[in-house]
Amino acid sequence: MRVLLLNGPNLNLLGTREPALYGATTLADVEARCGNVAAELGATLTCAQHNDEGGLVSAVHTARATQDALIVNAGAFGHTSLALRDALAAVALPFIEVHVTNVYAREPMRRHSMLAPLARGVIVGLGTDGYEWALRALARAGR
Repeated sequence: MRVLLLNGPNLNLLGTREPALYGATTLADVEARCGNVAAELGATLTCAQHNDEGGLVSAVHTARATQDALIVNAGAFGHTSLALRDALAAVALPFIEVHVTNVYAREPMRRHSMLAPLARGVIVGLGTDGYEWALRALARAGR
């Protein structure tokens, strides 16, 4: 199974961005840990991060020909981006949406996801461990 781990705006700042909310784990740490899990599962992991909406949409389009599934933490775009939602619908690859924090315990504008209705599942509030759980769930479903 080939999986794209796709992160959106500001997630490149994990580890230093509001550590009380997001913790001390960096995006490089997340990618390394998920790489280890992918190897354990016999999967191939590709990682990408974009601070702009167009970069995320383009990455999803490219995934159509190169990946079997996605893990998507679109950051704030998960709450607002119809373009990203449409890209995910168009490529029709299974994906799991991940949020490091519990978005349902935060500000009201974060409690709606444009992506969740299309997702195989949504993992919120488990910190950066949510990425690993998403990868394991996709691998299990792909068998």
